[in-house]
Amino acid sequence: MKILKIFFILLLIFFHTNLKAYSADPKEFVFELVSEVIEKLSSKNLDKKEKEKFIESIALEYVDIKALGFYTLGELRKSSSEQDLLKYQTSFEKYFLKSLTSRLSDYSSSRFEVESFEKKSSNYTIVKSKVTPNDGSPKIKIDWRIYTKDPDKPLIRDLIVEGLSLARTQKEEFASILNSNNNDINVLIKKLVEFVNN
Repeated sequence: MKILKIFFILLLIFFHTNLKAYSADPKEFVFELVSEVIEKLSSKNLDKKEKEKFIESIALEYVDIKALGFYTLGELRKSSSEQDLLKYQTSFEKYFLKSLTSRLSDYSSSRFEVESFEKKSSNYTIVKSKVTPNDGSPKIKIDWRIYTKDPDKPLIRDLIVEGLSLARTQKEEFASILNSNNNDINVLIKKLVEFVNN
């Protein structure tokens, strides 16, 4: 799907940077991180393996992968056993990380701008931005859903690309798999493992 390709390109833009201290303010956090990421990805000083390691490190540091995994599992998270949930979370994290690193070649340099922000609650802020690819492709509007329960540690929980929530898209994809297999979480886990191992 084109929208998923855009999602992973945006995540590559977001994640590829050194582990450093960024502003705790959600708007500044997004701007500082993405600006440095674009600069580094455009430098061509890192090989593919180094890029993969950076992406994994940053994803583990700045994305709430556990919460994202539970969200994409949907209502099944409430009725699944603790053992199955642990297996799912382990598989989902590996799936998520491989999805990022397997799309390194899709990146092209872009201009990034933060336009505004909206504080939805004490825990969530939406940072509105746009990406202008240097290859002449159309501008892309992205809203960053930043989780701020810990005010000193902003975390990303979703990207909303041109009005489409990527977390919701992933949730719907998983729901389709589960609905076709009697809501068997182990079938979903098997498919995630197959993706990681291929």
